[in-house]
Amino acid sequence: MYAVVLAGGGGTRLWPLSTPECPKPFLRLIGDETLIQRTVARLAPLVAPADVYVVTDRRYLDLARSQLPAIPPANFLGEPMGRNTAAAVALAAEAIARPADEVMLVLPADAHIADEAGLRTALAVAGEVAAGGSLVTMGVTPDRPETGYGYVLARRPARVVGGRETFAVDRFVEKPTVERARELIASGLASWNAGIFVWTRATVRDRLARHAPEIVGPIRAICSSGGDEDLDLAYPSLRATSIDYAVMEPASLEGAVAVVPMDVGWSDLGSWSALRDAWQAAASRDEAALAPKVASGAVGTGNRRDLGSSESLVLAGDRLVVTIGLRDIIVVDAPEALLVCSAEHSQEVRGIAEEMARSTAAAPAPMPAQPLASPPGPTRETRP
Repeated sequence: MYAVVLAGGGGTRLWPLSTPECPKPFLRLIGDETLIQRTVARLAPLVAPADVYVVTDRRYLDLARSQLPAIPPANFLGEPMGRNTAAAVALAAEAIARPADEVMLVLPADAHIADEAGLRTALAVAGEVAAGGSLVTMGVTPDRPETGYGYVLARRPARVVGGRETFAVDRFVEKPTVERARELIASGLASWNAGIFVWTRATVRDRLARHAPEIVGPIRAICSSGGDEDLDLAYPSLRATSIDYAVMEPASLEGAVAVVPMDVGWSDLGSWSALRDAWQAAASRDEAALAPKVASGAVGTGNRRDLGSSESLVLAGDRLVVTIGLRDIIVVDAPEALLVCSAEHSQEVRGIAEEMARSTAAAPAPMPAQPLASPPGPTRETRP
């Protein structure tokens, strides 16, 4: 088994801490390691560092290598630009020369797993299922009717592999309403889609060719010819879509997808409220190495003081941040900006981050400074 870690997410919902210069996978959000460092570490001993590959934007290759020195430098693949997970998986499947029947694990770089041993056990079972020719998705046992996740709906009967129940996938359901999510959970057959996949190299190459030839075709031609520089020309025209839409959903209609449910304390850390929840859960388990101290119900880090707050997250830097009587509030004091929002609306941070990125890209370049003929005189304040 070898692993492909996808580190292409921008993490815009974690603005202003996650930035284009240092996005979410490379931040220390849980414990003393960055998310990508913890992702690689939790795979051992199931997958050794020498068998781990990282696919990321070329801008982050040096950053990724510096954070993961145990991984061979040749195991890092740089994309010219982000085109979502279908292109990243296709590049990994074509560019990494591993045996056709070897099991490939694909996982995001920026998720949190509380029960890491339980994850490895589930992945080992998934590897057995994948060796039989199935595309396997790891399903997270839901504990609430979450509307921000996609769902995987299983089909009975179960098949027991390695002492664990596995299922054929009936269909995928994208981000349902609360009412629909409750119905799915009540069925006992629904899991959250964790974005963790297991298959053999031969299987995923075949399914990519069948369901997404316009994506894998150009990549396969370039990797076969050895002209890596041609990726720069091919990538902009590739369809930007997820591996879920491109391959997993159509393959599930053909009965080619299986799901291995797992209950391992998974979180995608996809928003500030999700990070707050992960910290609070770690604190309740007394995992001091992972969780910052909870002071009066406000969890966070940095130079902060709180009085009487609850269910709130406060990330402070060197400057003192004082909070009083907050409830369900997010406060992030980063060098470039201060974010204050309700936890309920923390998913909307992405819109602000994207709007600011567009404004920055559209801003004209500053004019070069011109020498002054004489020292400037005093200025007078003008009032409206």
